Amino acid sequence: MNFPIRAHTLLLCVGGSRAYGLHTERSDVDVKGVAVPPAPVLFGFLHRFEQAEGPAAVDPFADTLNEEERAAVAREKLEGVIYELRKFMSLAADNNPNILDVLFCRDAEVRHITPVGERLREAAPRFLSMAARHTFSGYALSQLKRIETHRRWLIDPPTVEPARADFGLPPRTLIPSDQLAAAQDAIRKKVDSWELDFGEMPDASKLYVREQIESMLVERHIYSESRFAAAARSIGYEENFIDLLDRERRYKAARNNWDQFHTWQRSRNPARAALEAQHGYDTKHAMHLLRLLRMGREILETGTVHVWRGDRDREELLAVRAGALPYDQLIEQARADEARLTALYAAKNSPLPRVADREGLNTLCIELIEAALASA
Repeated sequence: MNFPIRAHTLLLCVGGSRAYGLHTERSDVDVKGVAVPPAPVLFGFLHRFEQAEGPAAVDPFADTLNEEERAAVAREKLEGVIYELRKFMSLAADNNPNILDVLFCRDAEVRHITPVGERLREAAPRFLSMAARHTFSGYALSQLKRIETHRRWLIDPPTVEPARADFGLPPRTLIPSDQLAAAQDAIRKKVDSWELDFGEMPDASKLYVREQIESMLVERHIYSESRFAAAARSIGYEENFIDLLDRERRYKAARNNWDQFHTWQRSRNPARAALEAQHGYDTKHAMHLLRLLRMGREILETGTVHVWRGDRDREELLAVRAGALPYDQLIEQARADEARLTALYAAKNSPLPRVADREGLNTLCIELIEAALASA
């Protein structure tokens, strides 16, 4: 970033738990913003800007925070990201939950805004579509996967560092590393070729649809053998070579799990770790899992985004964060919320369109960029 970010920022809001009204006295401060860089950066190829994060990007806005937020920053740090307008609008048209928060948060969470930023916020409803069903479910699913992974580590932590001998492998691979990588890449490409072509579907939607299809196939025993082995056979590899590749692959997965477990242990917040140990799962992830599913349902029902939870389910969600739900009840509630969201989507009676008017939003983007450059 080689330009003064604040002078070119259209909009900056407090995000995260504070935007939802779910923060505690230990919560840090997270901000999100939108900028249009100066013309030489916007039109040139030498200096590119898509987003900026870290102190250099967000510290220039520290004086816009309220007293309580400044005190929190003094205890912790100021975190956040500033997006280039075109990237921001593309993500918003995909109904990315983290981006919609900026468009639909209360005015009370806005810390910096220009007339162009006001036009962007006024256009917020134009970004919404029924794609929110997939994106909010997709983000909720990522929370659930973290919960399940952490719970597995809590209940049955890896205690022995994986060794190649554990997988029947010699101390060093029998296959030159470049050949091993090429073979595994060829198999991965074959597996990928069996995937559905999702075209320009947003990543969160692809994730959700892929998970649903794979779940169905597993239930119907269609995945009776490893896709890895099946793909390798279709390429023409011999069984002994396939077995060796598979053992190398499983060793690498075990090694990654070991490394990720120890990274997680080192980086855990002590208070959050205590809650996990007490309740057997990550209660903060659980709170956001339920919040995302409920917000997705509300969007399909009402055609708007209720970011602030203070007048809706704040106390219930904070109770979940404090560990009010046993693990099994959490999973049961999440499944019920997911089922309601699925039923709403299937009913096709949402006030929202199937997809956002991207051409119209593209025209708006051009207008906003022109206005921002003219006022710079």
